[in-house]
Order: sequence, then C-alpha cells, then structure tokens
Amino acid sequence: MANQENLPLYDKIWIKRKFQRAIDILILLLLFSLLSFRLFSIINNTFTIPWLLAFSCESWFTFTWIVILNAKWCPAVTKTHPNRLLQHRVQELPRVDLFVTTADHVLEPPIITFNTVLSLLALDYPANKLACYVSDDACSVFTFYGLVEAAKFAKFWVPFCKKYNIQVRAPFRYFSQVTKSEEGSSEFKQEWLQMKDMYDNLSRRVEDVTRNSLSLKFEGEFAVFLNTEKRNHPSIVKVISENKDDLPDGLPHLIYVSREKKPNYEHNYKAGAMNVLTRVSGLMTNAPFMLNVDCDMVVSNPKIIQHAVCILMDSKKGKDVAFVQCFQQFYDGIKDDPFGNQWVAAFEYIIRGMGGLQGPYYGGTNTFHRRNAIYGLDPHENHYGKKGKLSEKASIKQFGSSNEFVKSVTHAFEGSDYSTSNGISPSSFIDSAIQVSDCEYENGTSWGNQMGWLYGSISEDVPTGLNMHRKGWRSECCTPDQTAFTGCAPGGLLTTMVQQKRWASGLTVVFFGKHSPVMGILFGIRAMDSFDSFCDLHYTYITRVSIKRAIIKKETPGSIASGDNADAGRFTFDESPAFMVGTTVLLVQLTALVVKIVGLDLEASSGNGCGLGELMGSVYLVVCYWPFLKGLFARGKYGIPLSTIFKSALLSLIFVHFSRIGVIS
Repeated sequence: MANQENLPLYDKIWIKRKFQRAIDILILLLLFSLLSFRLFSIINNTFTIPWLLAFSCESWFTFTWIVILNAKWCPAVTKTHPNRLLQHRVQELPRVDLFVTTADHVLEPPIITFNTVLSLLALDYPANKLACYVSDDACSVFTFYGLVEAAKFAKFWVPFCKKYNIQVRAPFRYFSQVTKSEEGSSEFKQEWLQMKDMYDNLSRRVEDVTRNSLSLKFEGEFAVFLNTEKRNHPSIVKVISENKDDLPDGLPHLIYVSREKKPNYEHNYKAGAMNVLTRVSGLMTNAPFMLNVDCDMVVSNPKIIQHAVCILMDSKKGKDVAFVQCFQQFYDGIKDDPFGNQWVAAFEYIIRGMGGLQGPYYGGTNTFHRRNAIYGLDPHENHYGKKGKLSEKASIKQFGSSNEFVKSVTHAFEGSDYSTSNGISPSSFIDSAIQVSDCEYENGTSWGNQMGWLYGSISEDVPTGLNMHRKGWRSECCTPDQTAFTGCAPGGLLTTMVQQKRWASGLTVVFFGKHSPVMGILFGIRAMDSFDSFCDLHYTYITRVSIKRAIIKKETPGSIASGDNADAGRFTFDESPAFMVGTTVLLVQLTALVVKIVGLDLEASSGNGCGLGELMGSVYLVVCYWPFLKGLFARGKYGIPLSTIFKSALLSLIFVHFSRIGVIS
C-alpha cells in the first residue's frame, strides 16, 4: 500500500527520434552550405542584388531552424494516471472554474456557444466542484437567451450523458455522429429520441429568436439588455443557474458575464475579458484551477479534468506547473488537411519538443491554469506562501479596490476554501462582481501588466505564457488517449488569412516588446512565425535560387468541410489584396520559366547563367502555387479576378525589370 501511495500521478515519457534528428541535422548542414556559397560569392564580388536578398532570407531561415532544433530535440509526452488520483493521494478533488469566451453572436452563433457550455456542464467531475463562466464581449441578448434555454435543457441532457456514459457531450456533435438510436435497450432508445426532440426544439427556438429579435420580450432577466450597445453598456453579471444544495450529482453553477464597455476605454480584447472572468470567479467560487476554452471548443473527453488535475496536483513534479495545455484538434477538417488549418505538424513535433523543455507555450484555449500563477506568484512563493502580508495600499495597487476580491486573493494564496464556506453562493457576490467588471477597476493596478492575461498584443496568450515561464513556472502537455477538446477549423480562405494576419501582427508586437522571446529564446518560435512569412515572400520572389518550400494559405469553401462535397478543399478567390501576393509570386516564376525556355539571355553581360537547379526551383514553386495557376484560368469564385491578375502582372514586370538591372550592373 505504501508503494501505491508513492506512485506519481503522471509520468513524462521521452520520445527517441534518431532518424528525425539525422534529417534535421542534414537540413541544417545544407543551410550552412548554402550560406557559405552565398558568402563566397559576396566576397568575390560575383553577387547580385537578388542574391543579397536571398542571403538575408536564408540567414533568417537558418536561424529559425536552429531555434526549432533546440525546441524539438528532446520531445516528450505525459502519461496521466487518473485512477491514482483518489487512492490515498488527494483527499478531495479540487474545484475548477470553467471559462468560455465569445465576442460576436454573428460570427460565433449562440448555438455553438451553448453546445460548448453543455459539454462542460456534463463533465465527469463532481458538479459541486465546477462553475462555468461565460464571457460575452458582444453583450448579446441572443447569447444570454441561448444560455438560459441551454440551462433548462442541461437538467435532462447531463443525467442522460452520465447514465449511458456518452463520450461526446456536445449535443450537436453527438446527434450528428449518432443519427439513429438502433442500438441499446428499449429504455435508451426512448430516452435518445426524447433528447433528440428536445435538442431540436431548443435549437429551433434559439435560431428563431436570433433571426427575429422582435419575438424576444425585454422584460424580467432580459430587461437589462434593452438599448444596450456592443461597445457602450454597463457591466452585466447574471447567475443563470446554481447548485444551491452543493450536490456532486447536480449541475455546476452557470454564470453569464458581460464586462462594461465605454468608447473612450481600451477594452484589451480577449485578455481584458479573461481578467474580468478571473476576478468574477475569484469572488464567486475562487477555484484553485481554471480552464479556459474558446466558444467553439467542445469537450470530447468527459474525464479531461481528472487528467489535468493529475499533472497540477502531483506532489513532486506538479508544484511548479503553471498551466496544462491540451492540443487543439478539429472535427471538421478535410482529409489530409490540404489547407494546413489543423497544425498537425506543429503539435506533433514543436509542442511535443517543448514538452521536453520548460513546457509548451500557452495556446489560448484548452488550457488549465493555476490561479496563483495568474495572480502573479512565482513557484517559490506558491510553495511556501507569499512572504509577508500585503498592506491595504499594496493590495489596492496590485489587485484593485474591491475588499471582497482582495479577501478572496488572500484565501487563494493560503489555499483555503473561501467562497463556498458557510453556505455562501455565487449570487451573494453579484454587486462585487459588477464592480470588478467595470472599465475603471483596473486603473493603476497590476492587471494586464505584471499579472493576469497581459495586454499589449492581440495574441494575448503568447506574452501571458512567456511571462509565467520567465518567472520559473513550467507547463505540461496533456495528451490522453481520447482527444480532450475538438473545435471547428477556420472556414474560407479569407477567414484563415485574417486569422493568420491577426496572429502575425500580434506576435510581431510581442517580438519587439518587453515580453520578447529573445529573453527566453527557446520559447520564441511562435513569435518568429511573423518574420517567416515575410522572408518566405521575398525569398520566393528570387528567380535564380535553390529550392525552398513555399507557404500557401488555403481554405475550404464552407465553414464545415465535408469529405462528400466534391468542391471540399477547392480554393476560392475574390478581389481581396491578400491574393495579390500568391498571384505575383506565381507570375514571377512563370516569367522566369518562359525566359529560360524561349532562350532569352538576360544575364549575358554579367556572366551569371541560369542552370538546371534554378530551373527546377522555379518549376517546384509553380507546383506549390498550383491552385493559383488553376485560378488564372477558372471562372466565378474559383477564378482569380482580372483586376488582381492585372495588378500582380504589373508588380511582376516591375520586379523582373529591376532584377535585370541589378544583375547586369
């Protein structure tokens, strides 16, 4: 029995990839060889302007490859043991606060949000240990209505899932996979049909209200939404449902939060919403651990909390873990992921590699956080208690002017149960929750600067994770055999490109900011992605260089891809300037091929010829841009608009002209 008590709650298993290491080193040697060749040409004055541009881009590629090698050299995975959790190791399961964020009821329909919430409410975890907080940054009455209706449905859905051990607990995912109740007992078949009918009615009601707002009466709980604006409204905090009897087999608390918005106040995007949720939850339930998910990330493994808690509560290795990251996986991806939206290679190699170091970066969703780490403590302070007691002035400076919230922080630091003792319920803190959700509450405090989700970048997850790593915290991947969370991949090429642009711009700000990964170089890979795209673009412009993989951003026509759709995975185009880049690169390569095939000698006076390697490089790039090549001749939404072709052709001619001048000179 003593040996059983000493067993760890999770193990780290190191992956040996000798062949992969050999390939990685070979690529590095080839990059060094290419740089040596470029330098030799520069030293002997046999270079051209395009060569200098190629050399600068290749230098960046080499640098990033060295960093990537450091990150992926010692990959590891974690193996959790939930069965050991309560075997003389943990006296009582810890509380966990669940955060769901949504910001637009049009782009993120209420039906998606409440499916995510239902999957969280149905987790295989004591209900009196859970509280679900939904942040609605659009202050949408439709989102609130959907949650109210979902709470009613949850009274039937959650017991049904637990009774029959349903694994996929988001109704729309479950009923899309199980179209008929042909298997099971007659009792199951009858209840299945009842659940399906109830869910269809729920979805229909929410969709009808969303389409026709006049059918919704702004009275009772809905009166507060009358005449509210998305960017100008007071704080709204509503306790939709409570587990008043504190029953483990009941339903978790469900709380709606829409923080105050004013036109003259910076709202700090998702980071601001997450900090408000942290304060509101600290008042109402004050769980030591928090899970944050995007509104489209549904639970696919109902026991995922047990897996994460194994890591966070391991007596030896878990004390200095600030957050546990689950991979983002998708239920609507096209076979073989032709659009690259699912980040399979990044998760399999880069993040697993980081798992062997200080841990993976914070991915922004599907993440379990330690509250004390979010509150700014370092691992040593968390182990042995924060040194000294904060004065009232220091407390206000750091955490804000709410005495109730500061009291909850003190209890969090001490590891004591604050909000649930003596029969206190979430609804007891409505007034204080509204106070800490106001725009002015953070003025003069440490929120967003030294603690909480950090401000200054629209990619709030990167600086937040880097800040915790810099303080000495570790992170861990959580990779149970059954996928933890699944979501919907970006739909449409423009949607994907907008998301990539958002990430790139946010990461660029991080790279040059005070939370730059230069200070923690091993975790700088994501921030350097923004420069990769810049160098890829310029590198593919060079018509006489060696072969290098080109990045192509792609998209499926629909928001949910279907393998049965003949057009699934087919590229679509419009007049967006974003398509000029790929079209220009393609036309430059086609021009280079035409020049070579026709036999025009543009470099006779320079002595620099075009050989087989350069020819193969251009052919390879044309193949990489094959969807754009087909788009030149297609029509409708599958064809590149003539205006884009003309603009790209002009840019290509200008580039070829100046490249020729540079070569001859």
